[in-house]
Amino acid sequence: MLHFLKNRTYSAVPILRGIAGCSPIGVDMGDDTLTMAQLANNGKGTSLIAGACKNRPSNIKPGSADWQRWAMETIRQVATNGQFRSREVIAAIPPTELYIDHIKMPKVTKSETKEAKDIVDDAVISKIKQKLPFEYDNALIKYIPTQEDTVLVIAAERKIIDRHLAIYEKAGLAIHSMGIWPAAMTNSYTRFFGRRKADIEAYVYLLDIQQNCTNVVICRAETLLLARSIPMGTRQLDGDEMVARLVLELTACKRHFASMYKKAQIERLVFLSGEAVDKEICVTIAKQLEMPAQMGDCLAAVKVPEPSRSGVDRRNCRVNWAIAFGLSLS
Repeated sequence: MLHFLKNRTYSAVPILRGIAGCSPIGVDMGDDTLTMAQLANNGKGTSLIAGACKNRPSNIKPGSADWQRWAMETIRQVATNGQFRSREVIAAIPPTELYIDHIKMPKVTKSETKEAKDIVDDAVISKIKQKLPFEYDNALIKYIPTQEDTVLVIAAERKIIDRHLAIYEKAGLAIHSMGIWPAAMTNSYTRFFGRRKADIEAYVYLLDIQQNCTNVVICRAETLLLARSIPMGTRQLDGDEMVARLVLELTACKRHFASMYKKAQIERLVFLSGEAVDKEICVTIAKQLEMPAQMGDCLAAVKVPEPSRSGVDRRNCRVNWAIAFGLSLS
């Protein structure tokens, strides 16, 4: 469950109701690519209604005014010309604009009283306030209780959130909610690759390798335990040396996890990038981490009834759908 720190919430945003069984559009707006996907479930399985992926023009700087105009116009065009069945979206802020940390909570009684919640809120504020890379007074902060008296803290600047909300508003879409990429990754894992009874208790290491970053999540089913974005992706992994550097970072994440959760043992590694990443890179990473691994191709896990209408062709599809799918499933 996501908990907002007191005095850090926005007023509710009106919601447009979509077609029954049809999820909102998941929008993964990274620094390099814009990926949109809408899924539906008819009780017999999950289907892709529509999807699209657009690369940011190389002459446009992420976060700039030109980038905002490009994002707004691209989202408007994709939503209008595609086969999306609603204007309702769940969007995520790029990993580069989201601050994530892990801290220990004070041991308080498991009470739902306001006093108990205030103790936890104040503890989170005192531990995170000086570590933020931006002013605390200009931040929106959430925390997610995990295990062993630990919380995962997520923060973003208000101006960044306002910028993203303005993009969708000007594109003519309705914001259902602002999601977070770590939760989107766990959604994709649990829906498509963690459905067996044994998976519910398993600790898994999820990797989402994008163009210029690798998003890491360690979870136990839907419970987020660790999240980190490493600034190395497919564009940098152009040789054994760079892959080895990424493995060092991934090993550091494992050690950090082990230091926080003494009794937990990671059972396997799941690559959620699908065909967007060379399989040989995944094999090399798994071998160097000495972990059992699984390829998690999200596109292969859903039905695509009408490829010509959905805008997505499975053949040679090098798009990373994990976050967009996970947002749509939120």
